[in-house]
Formats: sequence, structure tokens, C-alpha cells
Amino acid sequence: MDAFADLFRGVRAQGSLFGSSTLSPPWALRFVDGAPLTLCAVLGGDAWIVPEGLPPEPLRPGDTVIVRGPATFTVVDEPGTSAEPLDCGEHCIAPEEGGARYRRGWHDPGDAGATDATTLIVGAYPVRGEIGDRLLDALPTVLRVDSGGTGDPVLEHLAAEVATDAPGQQVVLDRLLDWLLVCSIRQWFDRPGGQPPAWYAAQRDPVVGDALRLLHAEPAAPWTVAALAARAGVSRATLAKRFTDLVGEPPLTYLTRWRMTLAADRLVEDEAAAVGEVARAVGYADAFGFSAAFKRTRGVSPSRFRQLA
Repeated sequence: MDAFADLFRGVRAQGSLFGSSTLSPPWALRFVDGAPLTLCAVLGGDAWIVPEGLPPEPLRPGDTVIVRGPATFTVVDEPGTSAEPLDCGEHCIAPEEGGARYRRGWHDPGDAGATDATTLIVGAYPVRGEIGDRLLDALPTVLRVDSGGTGDPVLEHLAAEVATDAPGQQVVLDRLLDWLLVCSIRQWFDRPGGQPPAWYAAQRDPVVGDALRLLHAEPAAPWTVAALAARAGVSRATLAKRFTDLVGEPPLTYLTRWRMTLAADRLVEDEAAAVGEVARAVGYADAFGFSAAFKRTRGVSPSRFRQLA
């Protein structure tokens, strides 16, 4: 597991493909519940995304856009087309179920053969916990990826699967959406002139990248800088300097923050787990040392954090 992959723990589509439509103008979709992450992909035709408080952006065939909640947004055929506040009824999937309610502003389902028709796939993701927050914090409000990248083959598979009615279809669609989400975020981080998080860029360094992979693969191991350096095949001083220069903090400071992130989610998700059990799961021999570290980084004790969550 690497630092990027670790942020997708629990970020999985579960029946969250709630929009797959071919639309003829005029049409509009207004997303009103601000799901943590909403992914929109244009399989054919043109569209515009209008994020709340931001200027409209055109979308072309093969483009993918990810919107970070709680911002609401509209997808329209042209700027100015409005979505009426209609009851979405069966078209709603509540955010806690992995979707987002939206309001439909079109009344004609469209003609798949129309030259001006637009085909959209829309899915929403629940993103929970401290690990999910770290992913969201790394993203802008609107992340747009143009066609021509690694997501294009995924879109082709999605288009083919949407057109079929076969057993297990939803499972296939969910996994394809997951694939497209990861490809889109990775492509956005890797774009020329991009400014990805320091830890993401540091993964490409042959020394720091190895160290990050080790910390994420074995977060509960009794790491010291010397032990980590030995596993990475460099001196202690070399690792300490390169890690701090590239990631922005020393290796063990990074490890402590990651351990506390894992612990925070465990405290909330497993209410039956004792504090000592959580401590051992993230690499602390006793509850006292863990509680001190947790309070130092979070401002409250583990027990209090659990009560407030």
C-alpha cells in the first residue's frame, strides 16, 4: 500500500451510479446535497458544469470532472438553463447511501440518435473518517480532467456496460467508477504545472518513496529513523534530510500523524475496541503513551474524541 492508495480506504462506489442519461436540449441537473465527492463524465456530446460561486466550465466528450462537497453544482446543456426544483423521487439516492439527491430540469428524455444529445454518467461517493478527510483536503473544489488520458479506456468500458443489461452489472459499474475516480485524481496530480501534495510528489523519489511505502505498509512497526533508513538502503542522515525536504516534515512526525489518523477512524468505527487495543493496532505498546501522543496531536484524549465524534 502506498501513500496515495491508502487514502482510498473505504472510498468505494456501492450502487452510486445514479445518473446515466442521454439528454436533448434544453436540460439541466442540479445537485443539491453536496456529496463529499461527485464524479461526472461526458460519454458523448457537450455540457457545462456550473459550480456554486465559480464560473461555468465547458465539458467535451471524454472529459471528467470531480466536485468536492459540500459545494453544490449544476450540469447544463448551456449556461443559463435552469433546473426546476422538482421532486426527484426514485432518482434520489441519499448521501449516506452513497449518492446525492439531484433535481432534474429536463422533461424530454432525449433521443440517443439526436446530433445535439449529450450522454452523461454521474456517480457520488460517501467519504468518511479522517482518512477520507485527508483525501478531500488534497483536492480542489472542482477537479477537471480532459479527455486523452488514462481514464479514456475506463469511459469506453463504462459506455459499453451501461448499454447492456447483464447479471452483476451494478458491481461492474461500481468498480469501473472506482477505477475512473483514481485515474482522474492521479492524472490531475500529474498534469504539467500541477501542484500535488508534497507526499504525492515525494513518492517518485527513490529513497523517500521507499520510506513512505514502508510506513504505510507497516504503520505499527517499531520504526526509528535508523531502521527506516536501513530498509531504504541509505544513511540515517540522508533519509532524514531528503524526507524532510520533500515531504515537509521529518519521517517520524509524518508517521505519528498517520498513526493518529488511523487511530481516529478506528476509535469511531469500532466502538467496542478499548483504547489500549487501538493503541497496539497503530504501534504503541501501552494506552498511556498512545493517549499522550493522541492528545498532543488532536488536542483531546482518545476517549473524549470518541465521545465527540
